[in-house]
Amino acid sequence: MNGNKEEIIIQNLIDAGCGRDFIMKFMDDYRNKDISGELSLLAEHRRSLLNDLHTKQKRLDCLDYLVYKMKKENSI
Repeated sequence: MNGNKEEIIIQNLIDAGCGRDFIMKFMDDYRNKDISGELSLLAEHRRSLLNDLHTKQKRLDCLDYLVYKMKKENSI
């Protein structure tokens, strides 16, 4: 049963974009019942994903602005 739970956790971490080193560290904390360590790792990864999201949102905003300006200048 525990092996299956670990497989589910690992798959979830993979799906969340976590790398091999992160997963190994997380699973060490999991096996050592270090909830604080697990939560810290997850919070760190979440911050990283959120920063990536904000960066991509800024890029989209730039593209949208360029399209807007082009359409306005060409009366499209």
